[in-house]
Amino acid sequence: MQDFKHNLKGHKPPKIKQNKRRQEKQPRDWRKLILRLLRVSLFAGGATLAVAAGMLGIQFLRESDYFTVRNVRVVAQGRVSEQEITAASEVRHGVNIFDLDLAMIGRKIEENPWIARAEVVRSLPDEVVIKVTEHQPRAVIQLDYLYYVNANGEVFKLLDSGDSLDFPIITGVNRQFLLDRPAEGQAWLRQALVLLERLSARHQFNLADVSEVQVDLEDGLVVHTRQYGVPVLFGKDDFDAKLDRLERIYTELEPRLTALHYIDLNVADRVIVKVDPKYAAGRNEKQGRKGVS
Repeated sequence: MQDFKHNLKGHKPPKIKQNKRRQEKQPRDWRKLILRLLRVSLFAGGATLAVAAGMLGIQFLRESDYFTVRNVRVVAQGRVSEQEITAASEVRHGVNIFDLDLAMIGRKIEENPWIARAEVVRSLPDEVVIKVTEHQPRAVIQLDYLYYVNANGEVFKLLDSGDSLDFPIITGVNRQFLLDRPAEGQAWLRQALVLLERLSARHQFNLADVSEVQVDLEDGLVVHTRQYGVPVLFGKDDFDAKLDRLERIYTELEPRLTALHYIDLNVADRVIVKVDPKYAAGRNEKQGRKGVS
């Protein structure tokens, strides 16, 4: 207690020596420091010169007459003429080839409904090459108007007055369905195209015997015969086996098409033929009159 009061009266406690080793200053290595600064300066100067050289090079490429467009070449065009494609590209002779936006040029060309894809590349020093891939129609689809359908089931072009109608017709799909459910709609169209392809390879019952292929979202595909429009129910798959069954008896059915209501191929190993009720009623009435007489 006394020691504690004694300290409060101003007496300082004895100093305790710190147990630390005193460090001695090392002399600077000015030679290494100068070399390091020199390397940094050389690197910075080299980078600056490289940037400057790059900018001058870019400026040269953009201003030199050596890289002005002198030719536009179109590759693999078919229905669309070279002149139409060149005009759609809007590439003018005399512009610098490095100032062209190749992607934008391709998009402009693809605005033509026949063009599926347009690839635009530079062929240095002065030529632009445009390679186009065109849609190939495989069928005509009845929407609000007639449109072409390609092999992928894509509806790509409204038919004009000069376009050919010499293609199979697909019905049963409306415009709104394709807009609301594009993937499902395209899948149905591809199925219809598969059936049309199978029909094209047949002899007894083929495309010449067909007026249209109807898409039924519930029951599948229905083919209508060119004569009398008799529905032939194909369903959703196994088209080859169904065509085999139909072809075995079609020579016998063909003369009787006028009396048929439909032909159903969806029952395994069978062909179900439904007689038109009107024809059956007429036949029964005729037989009844014969019986009275």
